[in-house]
Amino acid sequence: MHRKGLKQRAIARKLGISRNTVKKHIENPNLVFEPPQSRNRKSLLDPYGDNIKAWIEEDSDYTATWLYDRLSNMGFAGSYEIVKRRVSRIKENYRKVAYMRFETEPGYQAQVDFGEFQVEKPDGSVTKLFLFSMILGYSRKMYAELIECCDLPTFLDCHIHAFDYFGGVPEQILYDRMKNVYIGKIVGKMKFNDTLMGFALHYGFKPEVAPAYAAWVKGKIERPYSFIREGFWRGYGFICLDTANRDLLTWFSKKDERVHGTTHEVVQDRFYREKPHLNMLSRKAFDTSYRIYRKVFKDCTVRYEGNSYVVAHESCRQTDNTACQRQQDEDLLQRLPGGNLRHP
Repeated sequence: MHRKGLKQRAIARKLGISRNTVKKHIENPNLVFEPPQSRNRKSLLDPYGDNIKAWIEEDSDYTATWLYDRLSNMGFAGSYEIVKRRVSRIKENYRKVAYMRFETEPGYQAQVDFGEFQVEKPDGSVTKLFLFSMILGYSRKMYAELIECCDLPTFLDCHIHAFDYFGGVPEQILYDRMKNVYIGKIVGKMKFNDTLMGFALHYGFKPEVAPAYAAWVKGKIERPYSFIREGFWRGYGFICLDTANRDLLTWFSKKDERVHGTTHEVVQDRFYREKPHLNMLSRKAFDTSYRIYRKVFKDCTVRYEGNSYVVAHESCRQTDNTACQRQQDEDLLQRLPGGNLRHP
């Protein structure tokens, strides 16, 4: 256009660009072959960049809205859109991370988890049930049981039922960081619940906990919950707990004849190969009774749940097990709430 005699103003008007841009390229035509130079502009988010990265590394599910609220409390005066663009760029790197699927040897590992289910009563009220489930890592054979509470005795009883159902015990059981299992790290070592450790020693398995914020490590037990919800629970007419558990195991026995989507083998066929590798069951079941420890006061009473109970005077001021093994205390424990409580 310039060679045809058009003035710079006319060229800028025709192309819809600045007249200075036209002048710059006419004076230096080689600029068209050079890449555009990016300008390093400072952002209001620059002082908070490390905070954003630390939060996303802690949990990549944190949303830009959540981060914006935290930054505003720290004095950030920019807009939400700035935070949204920065978070999107950082999270893009996390989406590129790939994880290798791992399979376990027969009889080596089982995974345990809890789920919640709701039941509507005839009066319209809704009650909550919990689903304990254990799955064998190699065969994908699964045991599940609906329960009313997640206390430790019930938790251990469900393990015993699962071991009986499988006809053996795996070498290792992987858990979430639930309070019935994991207490925390003490001097760099994992501290497990003492009762669970006694239970594990009794049956000969090793408890393990999955890393924090790493649901994919327990994917074998996490994914089947939607399978149970959609295949069994949706549309199921709940009558009582015992009937539901029987129906659930019957449903499992039918589904064990299917070809699993990951292993591409029939679940029951793989279980037949895995069962000989499971450890033998203990001849004597572990005592899962709820244990409470109370001191016998000088007035020959013990306190439990706001009530006082009288015991034999020989037990006064004693806290060891021998004092609680007397027949008088056995008679007392039969009167405690629950009936089956044992008081070492």
